[in-house]
Amino acid sequence: MPADSGDNQPDMSAFWMPFTANRQFKAEPRLLSEASGMYYRTPDGDPVLDGCAGLWCVNLGHGRLEIADAIHRQLMTLDYAPNFQMGHPLVFEFAKALTKIAPPGLDRIFFTNSGSESVDTALKIAMAYHRARGEGQRVRLIGRERGYHGVGFGGLSVGGLVNNRRAFATLPAVSHLPHTWDAGKNAFSKGLPLHGADKADELERLVALHGAETIAAVIVEPVAGSTGVLPPPVGYLKRLRELCNKHGILLIFDEVITGFGRLGAPFAAQALGVVPDIMTTAKGLTNAAIPMGAVFVDRKVHDAIVQGPEATIEFFHGFTYSGHPAACAAGMACLDIYLGEGIFERVAKLAPVWEEALHSLRGKPHVTDIRNLGLMGALDLSPRDGAPGARGYELLNRCLKAGLLVRYTGDTIALSPPLIVSEDEIARIVDILGGVLDEVA
Repeated sequence: MPADSGDNQPDMSAFWMPFTANRQFKAEPRLLSEASGMYYRTPDGDPVLDGCAGLWCVNLGHGRLEIADAIHRQLMTLDYAPNFQMGHPLVFEFAKALTKIAPPGLDRIFFTNSGSESVDTALKIAMAYHRARGEGQRVRLIGRERGYHGVGFGGLSVGGLVNNRRAFATLPAVSHLPHTWDAGKNAFSKGLPLHGADKADELERLVALHGAETIAAVIVEPVAGSTGVLPPPVGYLKRLRELCNKHGILLIFDEVITGFGRLGAPFAAQALGVVPDIMTTAKGLTNAAIPMGAVFVDRKVHDAIVQGPEATIEFFHGFTYSGHPAACAAGMACLDIYLGEGIFERVAKLAPVWEEALHSLRGKPHVTDIRNLGLMGALDLSPRDGAPGARGYELLNRCLKAGLLVRYTGDTIALSPPLIVSEDEIARIVDILGGVLDEVA
């Protein structure tokens, strides 16, 4: 969508945009200038229905006054306090409140500022845990193909998106499980696909190759998000949990996307019935109103590290803004909304409506697969000859011009609306997307 013209056109030269084809974007910008509820507005005032919760993060809708007011009050009361050898009351209150919605046992919270920081923190915690128990040789980390775990060097290394990795050095002691998607057997699955639980057994091969005594942790997204919404096969996560227990390996769930209600429960761990040892979060934690992340840690892991002489720093890690007062205030306000408005239960009731609406697009031009779980969904499109990703990019632009914001990754269109979405708005999302698919036929 063309940017505003004339004097309202910003000078775009100084901002080096992240994960963006900068020259292409600046030649034909797509700008959003306002947001409220389920909608963005362009500088020209055109409404754009948010089909992807910003970047999987605006779970409660845009412009929530409760959150903005909480941040304002906190900034005027205590704008900043260090959490190195100091503290402020709200950070302890917020951590305790989070444990009340956490999976069983994950009742120790380490605050960060993003999903990337949460992942690198979790990987460090895993290594520190084994070292504290006298198994410092456990340094190997196992990720998964097509996984996304942020852009820190730890998350980059365990991640499995090739374009994210190829330009940078990665950590040496890292292996990858195969991704779980099998389009031949699981195409157009509704909810969890039936085939592929046996892919978890690949962990046994890595144990045989490297030795269980060298492996610190396995990290996976319960639902792989950024690669295009890959729900786990029935029984896959349970099998992975069993194998990690068998070999003394910590299991980390990256719930930066799935956390805070997207699957109809506070976390995917609860929705899917498998509890990890460590869980990374961010995004929906503060509804994206202010940056923050949180790592949920099983008490046994925490207690193994936090021991020894009382005056000793147990874990040499943290950030200037860990547990920032304004972020804590935003998070507390979000928790009040999640619980007070029954958001988790609401998503569970809407999920079947979402599922049927998405799968109504089966048979549309170029659609080769549709997947869904909770309020997540994706459509795979057949690529153009010699131009992979071009069709997905065209749909992004056509949807935006039609008043719908979607995500695209290659020739996959991903959807994850704010959790306040109505049935009428679900119908509108699918109607616009279906119309655009017909246009490009």
